[in-house]
Amino acid sequence: MRSLYPLTTTFLIVCCLIIPVFAQSKSNSMERIQTIQRLLSTYECPGCDLSEADLSEADLSEANLLGANLQKANLKNANLRGAILSSANLIQANLAGANLSGAIMHSATMRQANLKDANLSWADLYQAYLEKARLNGANLYNANLNEAKLDQTDFCDATLPNGKIKDC
Repeated sequence: MRSLYPLTTTFLIVCCLIIPVFAQSKSNSMERIQTIQRLLSTYECPGCDLSEADLSEADLSEANLLGANLQKANLKNANLRGAILSSANLIQANLAGANLSGAIMHSATMRQANLKDANLSWADLYQAYLEKARLNGANLYNANLNEAKLDQTDFCDATLPNGKIKDC
């Protein structure tokens, strides 16, 4: 009987550690789903955590995502026309083919983001961080890139703010 005591104690300790972790994980995924549903219905989600969210092809035109965490989010072909993305974290986000025309993106961090073929015409990228971002084929016509950080940014075949296409 004595030999079962350590085994039973170990089992109970493991259960007490695993069950709360499982419950927290389930709670976090429910919160994430509710956050995405709220965004899609109200277009308001300032400061919310949408990291790694799949928002591909979502209509988020004029959405308020001020300071939102969209790190590694999939926004491929999303409509973000006129959206507020100032101070948003878009590190390694996939924005390929996204419509960001007229978006306000002051101080947004888009380090290593994929903006291939994105429409950034008339977007306000003042002081945005675009280091190592891929803007191949993107439309930046009349975009504001004043004081933007552009180290190692790829503009191959992109339409620049002055309307000229960047050679590769």
